[in-house]
Amino acid sequence: MKAQGLDVVGFGAGEPDFPTPATIVEAAAKACFDTVNHRYTPTQGLPELREAIVEKTRRDSGLVISAAEVLVTNGAKHAIANAFAALLDPGDEVLIPAPYWTTYPESVRLAGGVPIEIPTGTASGFKVTPAELEEHLSERTKVLLFVSPSNPTGAVYSEAEMTEIGQFALEHGLFVLTDEIYEHLVYGEATQHSLPVLVPELAERCVVVNGVAKTYAMTGWRVGWMIGPRDLVDGATNLQSHETSNVDNVAQRAAECALRGDLSAVAEMRTAFDRRRLIIHTMLNEVAGTECLLPEGAFYAFPSFEGLLHKEIRGHRPATTLELAAVALEEAKVAFVPGEAFGAPGYARFSYALSDEEMIEGVRRLGELFADARD
Repeated sequence: MKAQGLDVVGFGAGEPDFPTPATIVEAAAKACFDTVNHRYTPTQGLPELREAIVEKTRRDSGLVISAAEVLVTNGAKHAIANAFAALLDPGDEVLIPAPYWTTYPESVRLAGGVPIEIPTGTASGFKVTPAELEEHLSERTKVLLFVSPSNPTGAVYSEAEMTEIGQFALEHGLFVLTDEIYEHLVYGEATQHSLPVLVPELAERCVVVNGVAKTYAMTGWRVGWMIGPRDLVDGATNLQSHETSNVDNVAQRAAECALRGDLSAVAEMRTAFDRRRLIIHTMLNEVAGTECLLPEGAFYAFPSFEGLLHKEIRGHRPATTLELAAVALEEAKVAFVPGEAFGAPGYARFSYALSDEEMIEGVRRLGELFADARD
């Protein structure tokens, strides 16, 4: 539609709307002329980058690791896929609280595992409890997937809540894959913690996934990593050696520069995202038939549109948020991701990683459209 010249406001992008900081780009440009980067390098990652990851992890979360426990991957998504491929045998079950990022269950299935979805909602702030996890345990349960801050809901677990989750996993002998990609994007009174730091006994059964994409606005550079027990990292490295070999060397040099620098870039982004989350939260709650919790992390709002389903809206009667999204695109030229993609029918994800002006205009259009809803 945009290619046709139509004015579409898109809330779908899961990436910062900021450029990669200039110092990082300059480091990449310099690396292009270094012939060392023109050759194969170790599959596990450049030694300099893995050491930078060790130092960054200790600085930002307090988790003390060695370079041997790090595998550099083609983005955090690749780290997740490698971790599940190394962890799972056919039929192993993975507990996945919903709403979830769309890739999680697919990576489990591709590794031969079985994703077990655990629904949450606005009443719990989109957080799962140990009691709810226990209800879904079976003799095949092997891994718990844990995410805070959350994509798509923006939920952030407290220190006490995370500790309870970690103790639960420890008690039941589960592995945990914890995705910390949004670690620096938390707001208000919310604070970020790392699960293996809060529950150190869990460290030998914990995989931490992270990357430079969200913190440094480097989504297209494709550099992530997994941190985990040595034998698991060795297995994932062997797998990656047959999949992709080393991650792009120029991107690795850029990532090293990012990690060895300060966090001023993310501080600037966080200030903008904080302002936008307050605006979009207020505006969405003013839209008829909509309920939206205040997101505490990442850069997503996750409103409920259940009050609009089965209503007549300009000749349409959407029964699902998938159908509602199509109506919004057609009638208001607004694009958002329906909750069905995240295991949460009735909800929708709105990224506020776009300009204030676009965001305000997009929600204004939805307000006008949904004001026409009739029984």
